[in-house]
Amino acid sequence: VQLTESGGGLVQPGGSLRLSCAASGESFSINFMTWYRQIPGKSRELVAQIISGGSTNYADSVKGRFTISRDNAENTMYLEMNNLKPEDTAKYYCNVNYRHSTMGNLEVWGQGTLVAVSP
Repeated sequence: VQLTESGGGLVQPGGSLRLSCAASGESFSINFMTWYRQIPGKSRELVAQIISGGSTNYADSVKGRFTISRDNAENTMYLEMNNLKPEDTAKYYCNVNYRHSTMGNLEVWGQGTLVAVSP
């Protein structure tokens, strides 16, 4: 499975961005999908997660501002980010935990997309 991320960029405080993460490959089904973010010098932190049944989890710092969603038919995950703050500046990574038909449960990381929030 390969992941393709898109949607990062530079935005002013209070602005919005939408990140996408598309999973492609053969013989797999997705268990859950997660967005992480990382600032240089700090550990990667979970931002939002969506499991196969549609349940979602969010970091307290983004609750009410970010919305994670998923298009099951396209194996694509989205992160709608509203009311962005400078402290949201980071590189955002998608992570997909999936079940391969012969190899069992695996996970894969996207290449990351940079989000910068600045006046």
